[in-house]
Amino acid sequence: MEKKTLQNVVFLDRDGVINHDSSHYIKSWDEFEFLPGSLSALRRLHANGYPVIIITNQSAVNRRIIPIEVLDEIHAKLKQAVQRRGGKIQDIFFCPHRPDENCACRKPKPGLIFQATDKYRIDCSAETMVGDHPKDIECGKNAGCRYRVLVKSGIIDNADRILADRKIYPDFIATDLAEAAGWIMDRYGDTEKS
Repeated sequence: MEKKTLQNVVFLDRDGVINHDSSHYIKSWDEFEFLPGSLSALRRLHANGYPVIIITNQSAVNRRIIPIEVLDEIHAKLKQAVQRRGGKIQDIFFCPHRPDENCACRKPKPGLIFQATDKYRIDCSAETMVGDHPKDIECGKNAGCRYRVLVKSGIIDNADRILADRKIYPDFIATDLAEAAGWIMDRYGDTEKS
């Protein structure tokens, strides 16, 4: 069976981009709270033909803070909630490893994006990575993404300064996912004027 090819893909970090982040980790669906405007941004991206793939570090699994079954439940409910609002999450790729495990998939390494590009025959050089943390932007750079967008809706106040110190510069800095989605659609063309 031939693999499906996706274009105009938007890779999104999860915590701090779609939902409120927590320094204590998101350990259940009850703790998962959508950021203002994120559901409408996801709907707008879907309506305009931009497949959304979540790329997220979830070391709480290997830290034994949450079982994998709970993470799977959170992601299933996330997909359902987005779909009820007219959006769609194409897929979710996550890294369960702790930093000390030195895996190939934990951002800023590009392993998760490469898993997605292999599954969906995605050309990274034409796609966008959106995140709230320096490691998200660095991951997009390491994967060869065309655009990297930093959103300021996470818990890292100085992400842009950290990136500048590393000589890594996002293509755009947005207040939140809604502004990031608008910028992305301006680059590629927005077919739904809302």
